[in-house]
Amino acid sequence: MNHSSQTTPVGVLIVEDDAAARTRFAQAIQEQTDMLLLDAVTCLAEARSVLTVSRPDVLLVDLGLPDGDGTELITEVALQWPNTEIMVITVFGDERHVLRAIEAGASGYLLKEEDSTQIGHCIRQLMRGGSPMSASIARHLLTRFRHRAPDNETVPPVVKQVQPDLTDRELDVLRLIAKGYNSNEISKLLNVTYHTVTSHIRNIYRKLAVHSRSEAVFEAVQRGLVQFG
Repeated sequence: MNHSSQTTPVGVLIVEDDAAARTRFAQAIQEQTDMLLLDAVTCLAEARSVLTVSRPDVLLVDLGLPDGDGTELITEVALQWPNTEIMVITVFGDERHVLRAIEAGASGYLLKEEDSTQIGHCIRQLMRGGSPMSASIARHLLTRFRHRAPDNETVPPVVKQVQPDLTDRELDVLRLIAKGYNSNEISKLLNVTYHTVTSHIRNIYRKLAVHSRSEAVFEAVQRGLVQFG
């Protein structure tokens, strides 16, 4: 919906310290005619060096890196280049790692055991505003969110929450974010400047007490501000 209309290849940066996995992921990207492998690096320092001269459309990042936690890079990229989509590919499938990565700004989360031929498909999902996840991760998150549900199901969760004081325009922006539109497209749809959209997004994050698009959408759904289907 959003990025998928672009005619230039999707630029991908891979950050993975395991040589075999890095080669496998790189080959999967190079086999896609609509994607361009910008680089495949081994650590945070190398990734930061690449980012000084290149802006990937998609960042594929491991969490366990030799010079730190991949979540650090996710946070940095999400803050500096919010239009860059971020997907984790890792061996860590536990709740702590998953939630930290999503809270930092990752929109996708795959386990390394997944078939690497699916990476291209998952990147296209990301570029359309989706959130590709390994089935086991999705089930894990759904189970966690179900456990958050109130015991008395006759009382909707949104009734128990203080609704944020979002303006009508902020709600418009939030609903377009939930549909997968990027900031440039939102500015055109609402006939406002790109700067105005980013200002609205900062206000939305502040009012919802979140730090990423995926968090904002989740909070919006939980509070009944956005409905799907």
